[in-house]
Order: sequence, then structure tokens, then C-alpha cells
Amino acid sequence: MIDPKVLSDHNLTAEEYEKITALIGREPNLTELGIFSLMWSEHCSYKSSKAFLSRLPTSGKRVIQGPGENAGIIDIGDGQAVVFKIESHNHPSLIEPFQGAATGVGGILRDIFTMGARPIALLDSLRFGPLESPKNRAIMDGVVAGISSYGNSIGVPTVGGEVYFHEVYSRNPLVNVFCLGLVEKTKIFFARAEGPGNPVLYVGSKTGRDGIHGATMASAEFGQETEHKRPNVQVGDPFKEKLLLEACLEVMEKGLIVGIQDMGAAGLTCSTTEMPAKSGTGISINLDLVPQREDGMTPYEIMLSESQERMLIVAGKENVAEVRKIFAKWDLDAVPIGEVTARKNLKVSFRGETVIDVPVDAVVNLCPVYRRPARKPASLRSAQTLTLPSPPKDLSSVVLKLAASPTIADKEWVFRQYDHMVQTNTVLLPGADAAVLRIKGRKKGLAVTLDGNALYCSLDPRTGGAIAVAEACRNLACVGAVPLGVTNCLNFGNPEKPEVMWQFKEVIEGLAEACRTFEIPVTGGNVSFYNDTEGLSIHPTPVLGVVGLIDDLAKLVGPGFREEGAVVVLFGETIEELGGSEYLRAVHGLEKGRPPGIDLKKERAVQDLCREAIREGLLRSAHDLSEGGLAVCAAECCLFGSSGTGCVLDFDDEMRPDAWLFSETQSRILVSVAGRDLPRLKELAEERNTPVKTVGRTGGTELIIRQNEREIVRLPVETLHEAWKKAIPRAFSV
Repeated sequence: MIDPKVLSDHNLTAEEYEKITALIGREPNLTELGIFSLMWSEHCSYKSSKAFLSRLPTSGKRVIQGPGENAGIIDIGDGQAVVFKIESHNHPSLIEPFQGAATGVGGILRDIFTMGARPIALLDSLRFGPLESPKNRAIMDGVVAGISSYGNSIGVPTVGGEVYFHEVYSRNPLVNVFCLGLVEKTKIFFARAEGPGNPVLYVGSKTGRDGIHGATMASAEFGQETEHKRPNVQVGDPFKEKLLLEACLEVMEKGLIVGIQDMGAAGLTCSTTEMPAKSGTGISINLDLVPQREDGMTPYEIMLSESQERMLIVAGKENVAEVRKIFAKWDLDAVPIGEVTARKNLKVSFRGETVIDVPVDAVVNLCPVYRRPARKPASLRSAQTLTLPSPPKDLSSVVLKLAASPTIADKEWVFRQYDHMVQTNTVLLPGADAAVLRIKGRKKGLAVTLDGNALYCSLDPRTGGAIAVAEACRNLACVGAVPLGVTNCLNFGNPEKPEVMWQFKEVIEGLAEACRTFEIPVTGGNVSFYNDTEGLSIHPTPVLGVVGLIDDLAKLVGPGFREEGAVVVLFGETIEELGGSEYLRAVHGLEKGRPPGIDLKKERAVQDLCREAIREGLLRSAHDLSEGGLAVCAAECCLFGSSGTGCVLDFDDEMRPDAWLFSETQSRILVSVAGRDLPRLKELAEERNTPVKTVGRTGGTELIIRQNEREIVRLPVETLHEAWKKAIPRAFSV
């Protein structure tokens, strides 16, 4: 009988061990146990989430590749497609922030160019604890430096993202990295091991001991001591990855290979099992041939290492010499280590002995799928109950405080560390509603955004999930883009806690309903469970990466007011919805109430109106309302403008003034329009049965807001700018 400690060390249960022995017909040796430990880990197998992920829509007329490959692929016309995916590197970034974040960038880049696409953009969604804590500042410092170091070095621009701060992320920072690539539809490659007898080549960097059991580490809670897990974190080399990228794209361009897969989570184990499992074949390899940078490595270490910048390639026999020649030109190893077999097993030899012989189906496809207990948190009713405090008398100071809130404040101190202009495709700079990229030689462009409000999901997971999709699509609408597809990174606590599984199930239902309403397929993504340290779970944090298409970049608008004298118009209706708002959290210290509701049909109508108005050239600016509500949105429109143009807004309503200013009612966009174009805009709104209201004009150097002719906010744009710009560097030094 196996030692229970050995099972515990491999994060396997006794029941899972029994299933392994039944599948392979014997007791596994230690190396085989390590393989199952990795491939059956939550990080690789999705054993706690599979049952629910099937609820998400994954097909559509533009979908070339949905979930199940390294990345999803969407047709954008003209013989081109976009390849995109988001993944997490949360646990490694807690233990070793720089390398954890850097290798997260490296891994997602490989997912994209493995499909034959050239990466053209990176975005990141980051969650940290409050920056008053030196440890949180150190983690953030390392993460931002790691992202910038890898992305800047390899020459792929980081064009956008988001940064949030909350106490629940103090011991569980989230680092979610998104990558977008462009490919010709005729030059797409997949992770296949076809053709028994075809050589299997190991290409890229040599294998070391870094990253062993990285995927297993990402599938467990952390306790007080994390330092001993430092060897589980991989070490990246962006300059080597650049060579690997160019070499892989060259052999793909010349049609020399049959299939290719990144050695990411689970390293050589992943690629040597998943590729044949998808092809109905097997693979036989000799570990003595694997390039190694350390002496005395065991089969266990070689198979489980997650050393970076490595790929597994299957090529025809007649092409091996040419493949090796190309990789040698790029100063990279390209070594035949085995061949494709018809036996449907992974067979591995080392020093003349067989050390692994297991069915690839057992490793990849026959992992147990759990329907874990789900229970609504007992504390939720209390959390959703809200008694509103009286409105502050000085609402101008509240607007200033919100502008200086770390979640809302200017993030230039982050993205100035990133090269966002390399490749010269960036049209809108970071900080806009969505990143916009040109497609050279075309008038159309791509838009992409990341979004997700964890506090909403904590207070009402289903609504929060739906809002995450709606707001991401609204961000695209503000630049005139039609959403094409979505990739998701679902960050949750320990799935063995019924309350966490209930949150997950509810978020999935919200995501699914919204994706169906907007007709956008989910093409892939990542589930990151076990974001717990010392029993404390993070808020449920789904992060949505949505890609959209802009027909004509000449019609593009940004969020900032462009000139004086434009009419300011509000799309959508405002309701007194302060539950879960940034205003309550930052000003009153309350994280209570129900988040704003969402009518997805009304949301879609507002977005359609915005897109059509941009297509007709009616709008001078457009900015969605989100955290901080109307007051923060108006302030940002002033701040994003090139000349610091202010505005005067007037409202006739009896709603309590702080609700008017800070309610986070969904389905709202604040736009500016030339007076001559206002009648046509109202016609479009009437056609779509969408409420629009003229609320003021741009001009001057102040933000002035009046309710029923009573001035409730007056702030110089310069004062706003100072609060918004300088809020975080006082607590954090780059």
C-alpha cells in the first residue's frame, strides 16, 4: 500500500490513486504518480469546474477554434483570424512576484504563437492588497517589473488592463495575463501528434529543475509558509523566447511540421500526453536525449520540470533536417527525442529502462470529474442588507476622494513601465475604455478589453458575472467595436468549500446568460481555484477578455472631451443603486447591499446605439459609467481630454444627490456630440427605444454639477488632475 504522505505530497486522494491503478492495471511508479499528479491537478484537469463550464456558449459563425486548444481563434475576414487567451499566474506571483509574473507573460505568448499567430498585444488584470502594506507594495513592484521586463524584452506591447486593490488580495494577489495574436487562416497549427513513425522533436531551452510541481502548487491552498515553494516557480528568459518565437513561426511558414505544443504547465508531461490524446496515437521518447542544463536529473525531474521557453514538435521524417537547421540558425536546440506510435500510450525510457508506460487517455481524458457540494453562504443575506448613510455635505471632496481611490486613480505609474507602442499598431493609449490596434494595410482595427468587478460577484455572483460581460462589451462599444469572442480567467477560492462552489456555479450562470445575449462565444480561458491562504478566500473574481472588430478606424473616438461647446448626453437611465459601489466602499467603509441590476436587452440596445452613432460620425467622445458612477465618469472625460476641458452638467431630479453622482447603474454611457448632430442622435435613440438625455455642455476649466439648479459639485480640472495623478505614487514608488 502506498504511503499516505506520498499521496499527500502529490495532492492526490486515496480514491484517485485507486482509479489510477485501475486505469493502468498496476501500481504506478513514483514518476508515473508524478505525471498523474500534474495532469489530474485542478490547474490542468478542471476536475471541479468541468461540470459547470459546459454551460458556456462556445460556438458561433466566426469561431475557428473554441476551448480545448492552446488558444481560441476567431475569423475577422479578409483571410485573417485573431488568436487570443487569458491565463492566471497567481500562486507563483505570490511566492516570487517578478518571475511569477514574467513567466505568466512568457507562457501566454507561447500559447498564441504555438497556433501559428504572431503576438501583437498583451493586457493584464492585476489584483493586490492595499498599498499601505510594505509587503503588498513589494509584491506589486515585482509583478509590474516582471510583466514589463518580459513583454518589453520580447517586443510585444502591453496596451491595457486593469489594477484593483482590496484586502482579500493581500495574501492572494491575482495576475491574469491576456495575449492577442494575428494569423492567416491557412497557416493555423494545432497540438497534434499524427502519423505513427513521425519524429518527435524537443525544441527551445534546456530543461532544469525550476518549476517542478508548479501546476500541483497552483491547485492547493497556501499556509503561513510559502518560501519553501519558491523552487516551484519557473524562471523565464524573454530573449530566448524571442528566438523560439521566430524559429517556430519560420518552420510553420514553411510547412515543415505536423503539430506543436508548448511545454507550459506540467512541462514535457503535458505535451507528450495531450498531443497524442487529441490524435488517437501514442508517443515514445528517450529521456537521455532531452537537452538538460543540470547534472544528474532523474526521470521524475525531467518529466515534471516546468522550465520555460520549450516546445514539442512533431514533423515528417523528410523535414527533420530542415527543422533542425532553422532552429540552429536561431541558436536553439532541436533534438529528436522519440516518435509517434500507434499504441496510444506514453512510453518513456531512461538509461535503457522503461520508466513510464501509461495510456495517454487515462492521463488526459479520464481524470475524475467532481460535482462538489454547493451552498449559498450564510452571511450573504446580511451582506446584501444595506441601510444607506446620510449623504456627505461636501460632495466635491467626495469626488476628489474617489478620483484618488487607488482602484480609480490614474494608472500611468504602472503602464509607463510597459512599452505600449512597439510594433506601431497601438491606436489608443492605455487608460481608454478599450485598447485599439490597427491591422496594417486595412482600414479596420481590433479592440480588446479586460473587465471584472469582484465586489459585485461577492454580493451577488450571478449578477456580477453578467455585469462583467456587459461592461466589457460596453467598453468595446465606446470605441465603436462589435464584440466577437470572449476568453475568461475565473479566479476563486477553494472549491472544496461549498460556499465557493456556489459562487462559481452562480457566476457561470451569469456569464452564460450574458454571452448568449451578446452572441459572443467563449473560446477558452482558465479556471484558477485554491486562491486561499490560511483559510481566507479571495472574492470570486471572473476576469473577461473580450475582442472586438472596428470597421473603420477613421471613425474612432476616445473617452476624453475634445473641445468646448459640445453637448453632453447620457445614454440610459440612472437608478438609486449604491449597493456594492466604490463610493460606499471608499467613502463610508461599507461593502454591503445588492450590486446594480442588469437588463441585458437594454444593455445591448445602449451599446448598439453607441456603435451606430460612432459609425455615422456623430460622437466626439464616449465613456462608459462604471466604478464611481456619473461623477467619476464625467471627471475622467475631463481628465482624458487633451486640453483639460471641463463641463457643466444639470439634472432635474429628486433622487438623493450622492445617488445621482455615484450610483453605478449599468447600461449607461456618457457621450459628447456637436449641437448640429444632436437631432440625428435622438432619432437613432428613438429607433432603438433607448433613453438619452441632454445633461450639459463641455467648456471652461471646471467640473460643475448641478441638481435642480443647486450646485452640488464644483472642482477645477487641475485640482482633479492632481488628485487623480498623484494619489498612488505617494504610497508606492516605482
